[in-house]
Amino acid sequence: MLSLSLEGKTALIAGSTQGIGFASAQSLASLGANCVLIARNEEALKKAVAELDSSKGQKHSYLVADFSQPQQVGEQVGKLVQQTTVHILVNNSGGPAAGPIVDAKPEAFLAAFNQHLVCNHILTTAVMSGMKQAGYGRIINVISTSVKIPLKGLGVSNTIRGAVASWAKTMANELGQFGITVNNVLPGATATGRLDAIINNKASKTGMGQEEVEKEMLEEIPAKRFGQPEEIASLIAFLASGAAGYINGTSIPVDGGRTGSI
Repeated sequence: MLSLSLEGKTALIAGSTQGIGFASAQSLASLGANCVLIARNEEALKKAVAELDSSKGQKHSYLVADFSQPQQVGEQVGKLVQQTTVHILVNNSGGPAAGPIVDAKPEAFLAAFNQHLVCNHILTTAVMSGMKQAGYGRIINVISTSVKIPLKGLGVSNTIRGAVASWAKTMANELGQFGITVNNVLPGATATGRLDAIINNKASKTGMGQEEVEKEMLEEIPAKRFGQPEEIASLIAFLASGAAGYINGTSIPVDGGRTGSI
């Protein structure tokens, strides 16, 4: 019998005050999970926590940490796992600035590597002991369809996202025996601040109007529309559930059919 209930489970969701991260927290809370939000803006965190469903007796909280400071992330999650078993981890962080790879500075790669891969690793290694003891763990990484096919004009992002996908697959191979799954969700063009930034960047560099840029992007999407954060969050919520226990080491696009690979 299909059960998506997450009652009695605790979820730690990164980058969760807006966009896909916040939508994920909403979906997980609606299934009964206790949600711990982690981001850098405390006022936004307070507002986000107050908006989560608590009708099943869930208790929600937050941690303040800046993902450009991996040590800070480690300190915060270290305190959390001393008090709470985290059953579900959603690794999510804003993407690097757009631009051709030939123009990228070495420090841009290092900053993105720390923000994405290193922070993911810190969070995962902090929570996996509790997951092992519980016999239940779900690590879900929000990455990008660029791990399947690199996207034009996203040089640093393509590079670092690919590294995260390989890290995740390796982690899945090592943790699967403990009842812990590791999967990647690959959003396509989704109506978030990140998409607005990409559109504005292309418009400013090409001289095209924003509507023209949007029309060009939509032509590449069979669904002929941009995704909504809630649609990405729905897959994340399913992967977090007991129903998805035999799905492990995958990278699943949620992109309206845009990605050209099978």
